[in-house]
Parts: sequence; structure tokens; C-alpha cells
Amino acid sequence: MIEKFKGAYLIDDSLATKNLVPGKRVYGERLVQDGGIEYRLWNPNRSKLAAAIFNGLKELPLSESSKVLYLGAASGTTASHVSDIALQGLVFCVDFSPRVFVKLLEVCSLRKNMIPIFADASQPEQYSSLVEKCDVIYQDIAQPNQVEILVANAERYLKPHGSIIIAIKARSIDVSKKPKEIFDAEIQKLKKFFRVSDVVYLEPYEKDHVLVVGEILE
Repeated sequence: MIEKFKGAYLIDDSLATKNLVPGKRVYGERLVQDGGIEYRLWNPNRSKLAAAIFNGLKELPLSESSKVLYLGAASGTTASHVSDIALQGLVFCVDFSPRVFVKLLEVCSLRKNMIPIFADASQPEQYSSLVEKCDVIYQDIAQPNQVEILVANAERYLKPHGSIIIAIKARSIDVSKKPKEIFDAEIQKLKKFFRVSDVVYLEPYEKDHVLVVGEILE
């Protein structure tokens, strides 16, 4: 077993995190034992962050004490692995879909460090009474204005020197342009507010997606 990043492990050819809630699965993932510790296999076909790690992500700005604002948490698949890594921190999970929020509530009820927030991420003032200043903002929202949503949340909630991780879906922004054109334009927008340190294409796991990592500019 190799620790690829803090809290993220390679077991044979699979990625895994230590299970914060032993015996419990979140999305049907396999549970494996190694050295008396239970791990959850992290499926890159179900998680853009796992896909980025498999595709050569250079840094993962998460630690066991990280406070993370997760925008677009959906049913909690990737957020639960972030929760495994930030086991002594907090993961504020924002989503605005009633359908997936039911599942997210179920996941959060079993994980002491996951806080479900039913709110629109484009209106960050809606959850100002619930969210603390965070070390990391992770965003996976398929909206044309996804960079603007990230910036609005970062200005309100991200600590100085805080990090961002954003999944950009080209087809959610403009179906008439080539994905690379869209990615280049969105990254230029990000660079006005963040120091971009890594850009990872997610194929073959996700078509027309990149994951971008950066740090807020002072």
C-alpha cells in the first residue's frame, strides 16, 4: 500500500481512503482490510477527484484537519471520501437538488464531520450562519457561471492562502465551442483570483471535463 496523498492510498491498482465509519458503504463501493484498518475503494468512474488522482494530479490540498466547503455535494459520493481524509475537520456540503439531498442527509447522518446544507451555491449569503471560514473550497457544479459562483464563495468563506478545487464541465458552459477553448477561457477567469497550480483532464473517466487546483491570491 502506498500513501499517494495525505489520507489517499493506492492498494494494488485501486485508490482508497480509510473508512471513517467502518462497515458502512456510501455508494456500493468495495470495503477492504489492510493491517487491521478498513478502507473504502474510491471509484474514478464515480468521482471526478478520484479520476484526477488517477490521471496524475500533482497536489491534493487536504489534510486531516481541513475545513472544506463542498459546493455541489450531490448524494455525497466524493464528499464522503473528502470526509474520510479530513477526519478531524469539517465538510460543509451544499446542494440544491431535493432528489439528491435526501441521500446526502442519509450519508451525513452517519458521518460526524459532514454538515448538509440545502441551499443555492450561487447565493452564498444563504448559508453564512452555517459555514465557517474554510481551508478549501471544492466545487462540482454544472452551471455556465461556475467560476463566478466559486469566486463569490471564496470571497466570503475561503481563508487567506486557502485552496480551491473546481471541476469544469465544458458542455455546461457552451456546447457550440470546442472544450479546450472553453477550458482555456475559464482558467483565464480563475487566474484573476487564484494562482492555478494544476489542470488535469479527466478522460476517459469523464468526457469534456477538467479539474483545476489553485490558491487564492493575496
